[in-house]
Amino acid sequence: MGNRFDLRCEGCGYSLPKEKLMGLASSSSCPSCDRALLNAQYDLRGDRFLDWKSQLLHRKGSLWRYWELLPITAWETVVTFGEGWTPLIPLPKFGRSIGLENLYFKDERQGPTATFKDRQATVAISYLKEQGINRIVLASTGNVAIAYSAYAARGGIQVYAFFPAGVASAKIKEASLYGAKVMAVEGTYDEAKAAAARFASDQGFFLDQGIKTFAGVESMKTMGFEIAEQLGWRSPDWYVQGVSGGMGPVGVAKGFKELKTLGLVDKIPALGLIQSAGCAPIANSFHRRETQVSTVASPDTSIATLATGNPGLAYNLLKQHLDRDGGDCAIVTDAEAWEMVQTLATTEGILVEPATAVTFAGVVKLAQQGMIQPQETVVINCSGREKDVHSLSF
Repeated sequence: MGNRFDLRCEGCGYSLPKEKLMGLASSSSCPSCDRALLNAQYDLRGDRFLDWKSQLLHRKGSLWRYWELLPITAWETVVTFGEGWTPLIPLPKFGRSIGLENLYFKDERQGPTATFKDRQATVAISYLKEQGINRIVLASTGNVAIAYSAYAARGGIQVYAFFPAGVASAKIKEASLYGAKVMAVEGTYDEAKAAAARFASDQGFFLDQGIKTFAGVESMKTMGFEIAEQLGWRSPDWYVQGVSGGMGPVGVAKGFKELKTLGLVDKIPALGLIQSAGCAPIANSFHRRETQVSTVASPDTSIATLATGNPGLAYNLLKQHLDRDGGDCAIVTDAEAWEMVQTLATTEGILVEPATAVTFAGVVKLAQQGMIQPQETVVINCSGREKDVHSLSF
């Protein structure tokens, strides 16, 4: 591969060239100012991408078809199950019921472990393997631990996964089956993250911060690449996702930004950010026009995957995008989400995880409020399938 990329700080502008990446922890913090995100930057000039669209026509259906814009320097270290290139499926029936003419969902349920976290896992584990890291510690509400454990097993890396209270036992068991060493924390997701950080520090193991790392952000931009390509090289008007920590849409927006720089699309879509009523720091802070996020000390939602009370830097990045390129936030109750799970199953034949149901319910609200116009093209991140139907609350 031999990809040329630098890591650049969004805050102070510090740049770390590829030659100094070896041994660098995949941290979200700049080693110079320790207060902003390290962002992977690629050379998009010159002749390298002139015939990129033509080249893509002959590549396999995997997110690695976009390898020139991913932070890996050697193909032999890539750990993959062929993830990505998930279908973009129209929803004319559901769309008409809520007054939207061009509604699609990106079906991430079809990934190797049935959630969009497979994207994050393949890029992050491949990067860590390239760095020679063989033990990683993480905190998870289920999907990240499952995806990372599967890819880590394939890549020869040991995972230590910390789970907060309320995570379905089926998800913990699945991560364990892949060989992860699991630890249960009697507390919130934020408390599980703190426990994981202490353990990693005490043991001298690598602490993976998931989507907040540059590898996680880079993985999510491939969803933007795929959506644009599947729409005939155009951007949707809206990209909508249920958010917890919030960095996923940051990555998707980065993908569209790079495509716009390359002249392959004409705009960056507006973001629809949907949160649970019991833990909505991003949505509430944005609606109050706050410059810094107001955290939620004690999340009160049964949807564990959306229970991040402190999104940190993600709020500032998302607010910048919303202010610059448009979009809005919506808040959905747990009861509305559970009702949507059943509605989608009985009307469209798709079974989704609660975090996706929150997203669909949020689209309904944004359409009813007139934020999303009837003729606009809307893409929903169908983030995953519910793996334990016994955990659903009807």
